[in-house]
Order: sequence, then structure tokens, then C-alpha cells
Amino acid sequence: MQKRLNYLAQPVLAMPRVAKRMLVLGVDAGLCVLTVWLSLYLRLGEFVALSGTALWAAVASVVIAIPIFIVAGMYRAIFRYSGWPALMTVTKATAAYGILYAAVFTAIGFQRVPRTVGLIQPILLLLTVGASRAVARFWLGGLYQNELKLAALPKALIYGAGSAGRQLVAAMRNSQEMRVIGFLDDDDRLHGHILNGQPIYSPADLPGLVETQQVSVVLLALPSINRKRRNEILRQMQSAKVSVRTLPSIADLAQGKVSVSDLRDLDIDDLLGREPVTPNHILLGKNILGKTVLVTGAGGSIGSELCRQIMKVNPAVLLLIDQSEFALYEIHEELHEKSLDSKVKLVPLLASVRDQTRMREIMSAWKPDTVYHAAAYKHVPLVEHNPAEGIKNNVLGTVITALVAQEQDISDFVLISTDKAVRPTNIMGASKRLAEMALQALAAKSNSTKFSMVRFGNVLGSSGSVVPKFREQIRNGGPITLTHQEITRYFMTIPEAAQLVIQAGAMARGGDVFVLDMGQPVKIKDLAQSMIELSGLTLRDDVNPDGDIEIEITGLRPGEKLYEELLIGDNPQPTSHPRIMKAHEDFLPWNALQEKLSALELALDVNDVGVIRLMLQQLVVGYTPNEEIVDWVHLAHESEVEVV
Repeated sequence: MQKRLNYLAQPVLAMPRVAKRMLVLGVDAGLCVLTVWLSLYLRLGEFVALSGTALWAAVASVVIAIPIFIVAGMYRAIFRYSGWPALMTVTKATAAYGILYAAVFTAIGFQRVPRTVGLIQPILLLLTVGASRAVARFWLGGLYQNELKLAALPKALIYGAGSAGRQLVAAMRNSQEMRVIGFLDDDDRLHGHILNGQPIYSPADLPGLVETQQVSVVLLALPSINRKRRNEILRQMQSAKVSVRTLPSIADLAQGKVSVSDLRDLDIDDLLGREPVTPNHILLGKNILGKTVLVTGAGGSIGSELCRQIMKVNPAVLLLIDQSEFALYEIHEELHEKSLDSKVKLVPLLASVRDQTRMREIMSAWKPDTVYHAAAYKHVPLVEHNPAEGIKNNVLGTVITALVAQEQDISDFVLISTDKAVRPTNIMGASKRLAEMALQALAAKSNSTKFSMVRFGNVLGSSGSVVPKFREQIRNGGPITLTHQEITRYFMTIPEAAQLVIQAGAMARGGDVFVLDMGQPVKIKDLAQSMIELSGLTLRDDVNPDGDIEIEITGLRPGEKLYEELLIGDNPQPTSHPRIMKAHEDFLPWNALQEKLSALELALDVNDVGVIRLMLQQLVVGYTPNEEIVDWVHLAHESEVEVV
């Protein structure tokens, strides 16, 4: 019944305002006639025909009431204010009408019209007009308010008139976030047609629709298209000043209908990422399936994603090691929920990779088959300001963990490295290259443990990455801070990087330096501009001073490079995987390196930054530090000396 009433109400709400006023005015005129007829019945005890003087009584009621009602403002807002204020307006207007009507038909009188009609009819008119307003509020008021709310919602277009698009428009009929006003689709045979009550437009019409229809959001309902085509669509929409939201890929969508909750903000990896290569399941399972696997730095960006990917391959035991209690708690809770449907045993372990006794306790207790060493300090400026701690964690922590692994006859040890290890200009990169050299040296003399390392660039969305930082700055209204307008970086999605790390480790023979194919480097300024435009905003610069978000150049930070590299030499070798290469890098034999590491440790213990940097330069080929020392403790001691 309610649905039928709502269906009947839609044509009324769709009428022009003037037509609505005329309709209500007509209803009031009808009520005037009806109440005269009813008042005659109540006075005489029988229904009489409205003719002669009785008809004139009805006409007089209309002639007196309607002008008074118009002057009282009863037709200015029909549905929006049909509450107590409207009832008071009706009461006052009807009282004024009642005085005039009673003066004519009660005080003066007409033949064949009982004088009491002049008193009864205004009372009946008050009741019926008041009731009509109450009915209008009950029947139309809620729908009218909904129409007003819908009109105020951001207008959206759905890109894709396929199954996902149709399900999405159905799911959004009652959405309180936005209002869908049509589809965009590449198929020109559909343009101009109506689908599920919504018109289908050409994507070329988007700029015009933004201008004329005030469209502010485009929802990508294209879960099955490849990444290349998605990127083309996104680039076409960048200049349209619309915010873009998207459905996940078809593989990520749960079975069943598409819902509004499936929509997510567009991640920049939708624009930068490449079409992923199908993983080699033999390589994925080689060092994991049914085995005991240990991950250090399990709570970090790469470590946590490694754990997620490892879980999918069903190890027997997964040991999670991290020195951060909160990070370890978070990843353990997340994986614990997923492990309920599997037989994987999860063991969260608080430990520092620099604690040899603790690492020996753990590895001797569980005898892991494979170790993925992701624990590292990786934030370039922080490590530059705290060099001794960075080297202790990244170099000595790696050496300690590797030596314990070798001592416990662990089969495979995989180090997560970085492109910043190539011709580094910062402590972090130099420390990671020195860690690589240590594993290369250990691998050359090891018969039991296969040591390998996997080198790659930035991962999208990791802690400290520019992407979440830029997203937050855009959300706060800017500006976006950029260290240099020419700065360029390689990017890869975290899941792809983690999968490739696992596959590379499975190909190791000992001492391998694997390099991941990162695709083409990306200019960070272009990345920032893309993020601004895909948020429906505009760049504020000299060309467009009225834009929304400004890019502010702050200057290179200590140790920061304009360009990153993945290879020290120029002789990468292909592997059986199209995205994984093998580099040939020189290193010192273990005996010679061990002596130098011992000397370095002495300098680290007294935090002699000058000596530390000099030793790193001697050990790491291509390391060219900044002239200034920016270690906070060193600077604090220098300032004390100056004061004295």
C-alpha cells in the first residue's frame, strides 16, 4: 500500500510549482463547496441540492475564502512547512474568513439558508483544510524532503553500462552519499539509450556534463578490464575536474551483487601500476608450502605483505618477528582471522634482529626452513640523522640474523634490499649495500644456507611513501610538499613486490642479487598532479592562480637523490621470470669483510660519525655522502662545544 501511495505521489511532486499551487487552491475551493453542503445537512437533517440560494452560499464561500487564504500565504510553501506553523496560518486565515462569512449569512441572512450555516461552515472548513494539510504532509512531505536531499547530493555518473554498472545503480538508489544521473560507456551503440531509468552518454560528453549537470563524481564499474585500458580511461578523465571512485578488480569482488560498500577511493596505483604477471605457483610454493617460515620485520609495510602472501601458500608454521609490539599485534590479529579457516600455525615473537641470543633461541626452537629478512630502518632522512642506529640495525642486525641462520642450517635466507643501495648518497642506502655484501660473502663460504637478496624501488602506499602523504595533504586542502620538481622514482605495488620477492628467493642458488623489473620511473611532480586531478581538484600554479591545491618545493633532504638506480653494473642477467633479473655485484671475501665490520662496530659504539662515514666510503663502492654531518647527537655535542 505504501509503495502504491509513493508511486501515485511521484507525478504530484514532479509538477511545476505553479501547477502545485493551482492544484491545492482547487482543493481548497472544493472544500469550501463541500463544507457548505455538509453544514446544510447538519442543520436541516437531510441532504439538499446545491441550487438557488444554497448554491450562492457555496459560491460566496469560495469567493471570500480563496483571497483570504492567498493573502495569508497558505500557498507559498505547500509541503515543506506543513507542520505547526502551517496549522496556525490555516487557523488565522479561517478565523478571518469565518467572521466575514458569518457576517453575511448569520448577521444579514439569506432566504432558504439557515443562519446557523454561517457558524457551522467555517468550523467545518477549518477542520477539512487542516486535515488536507496533515494528509499532504503525511503522504507527500517525506517524499518531498527526500527529493530535496537527493537534489543536494553530489551527482555521479557510472562508467560502464555492463552487469557491474547495472548492479551498482540499483544498489545506489537509496544512497545518502551521491545521486546517479546516468551512465558513461565506450560502446557508441548504447549512446542515447535508457538503462534502468538512466541515460547512457559517451565518455566524450563528460566535460559538458560536468558543466551543465554539475557532475562531480565518476564511479568506475569496470572490474574486468585490464590495467592498461583502465589507465587510458583515467588519463582521459583527469582534465574533467571530477573525483573518481572505483570498484575493485573482479578477482577482489565477493560473489554476488555489487554493493555501495565495494566502492573505494581511487588509489594512485590504478594509474601507475602495471598489468600484473601471473605468479609462478611452483616458485611461490617451493620455499613455503608445508614448511616453517620466519619473517623479520613482520609488522612493516613489506614484511606484513610478505606474511599475507605466505599465508596464501599454506606454510605449516609462520613465525612473525618484530621489535614493535603494536606492529606485531596488528599483523598477528589480521592474519589470525584468516588462519581460522586454515591449518597454518601463527607465532608472534617480540625480538630485535640485533639480539643474537634471542634470534638463536627462536631459530633453534622452530628450525625454520626459510627466513625472509625484512627488518630494516628505511626512512632516508631519519637514518641520516641517526646513522649509528641505522647501520647497527640494517648491517649488524642482518649479519647476526644470517650467522644464526647459517649456524642452525636453515635452507634459505632472503634479504629484502632497496634500489637506494646502488651508488648511495645516504647512510640508509650504504647500510643496505653493506648488508648485501655481507650475505654475498657468507654465501661464498656456506654449504648449507642459500643466501640471496632482492633489490627493488618504492612500493606504493608503504609507510613513509609519498602516496599516503600526498593523499593526506590533498584531504587537508594542501599544499603538497615536494622536495624537488625533477625528483624521479620507481614504483611497484606492495602485493606485486612481495610475490616477486618470494619467487626470486625460490630461484636462489646462493649469493644471488635479484633485481625486480620496476617498469618506467615516475616523476613525482607528475604523480602529485595526477592525484590532485583524480580527486576532482585543480592544480594552483602561475598558469592557474585560482586552483585548489598548490605544489610547494621544499628542497632535497639530507642524503636524498634525484634519481634512483637498480644496478651498479650494466650486466643484468635474465631469469626464468620476466620481471626478475639477476645482477653481478662485486664483494669482499668474508674474512676481510669481517675484520672491517668489527672495526666499524667499534666506531658505531662511540658514535664517531666522521669515521663511520669514512669506513662506509671505503667499503661501499659509489657511496658519496653529503659534506655535512646531520647526526642529531653529533650536532648537539658540537653546539655545546661552541657555547663553551
